[in-house]
Amino acid sequence: MARFSGWILAVLIIATMAAGGAGGSDRIPVAASIAPLADFARQVGGDRVAVLVLVPPGASPHTYEPKPSQVRQVARARLLVLNGVGLEYWADKLVRAAASPHLRVVDTSRGVALLEGDSHGEHGHPRGNPHIWLDPRQAILQVGHIRDALLRADPPNATAYRANAARFVSELEALDREIAAEIATWRRREFIAFHPAWVYFARRYGLVQAAVIERSPGREPSPAELARIVDTARRIGARAIFAELQFSPKAAEAIARESGARVLFLDPLGASLQDGGYLALMRSNLVQMAQALR
Repeated sequence: MARFSGWILAVLIIATMAAGGAGGSDRIPVAASIAPLADFARQVGGDRVAVLVLVPPGASPHTYEPKPSQVRQVARARLLVLNGVGLEYWADKLVRAAASPHLRVVDTSRGVALLEGDSHGEHGHPRGNPHIWLDPRQAILQVGHIRDALLRADPPNATAYRANAARFVSELEALDREIAAEIATWRRREFIAFHPAWVYFARRYGLVQAAVIERSPGREPSPAELARIVDTARRIGARAIFAELQFSPKAAEAIARESGARVLFLDPLGASLQDGGYLALMRSNLVQMAQALR
């Protein structure tokens, strides 16, 4: 948090740089908080946008702090695409530091029926669970918000944005049907997750999050909590404990040893993929889940 104070000295310079808007490029500069949202923006914007991802896929938005260089990049952007629901707890300070009159903030969570939030730790989410992009049907709503923001930012290319969004929504609808058909063949429905990232996915497809290892990011479970999770794993006959690539798997490995399960990795942000975007990411996660639940 202290690094934000150092940016104040640069605000006037940054604001001057921002006055150029797109910096002479024909493409609309867009900053997105996480890789899935960046992919949504690219899908809708096509070659008319230049998209910057703020949180690297191997990092976690729960523990991320923007770098001064990213503040300068955001100051030059026209759109800042956020997930909302408190995921980007750092966003307000980032926007203030960027100090750009050209920047529009896009909260893609508007209109989503939120589920209960993570536990109230330092970066808990008391307003609701923020992991809405992991439900393809909710992702469709997020794509709509990004489309509308691009329509307002760049009206001459409205036809292209509408067509791109419609195409991608069709692909998301097909993904939804594909996931539902696959999960319908699974014999197991309960799973143990690393943290409450998969509750929207579970609600959509009739799965049950039986336990989570970390209810708040960075809050390791106590010995008593670990014991309860091991008991749950044994009760549901868990074949795997799901860890996540953005966090240490040590707790998941300990639970797996005690319960006779193995550790598999889910990836909410795309750290496992060099390219391929959201559709490939969700299919990769489905393959991992199938190993434990089919």
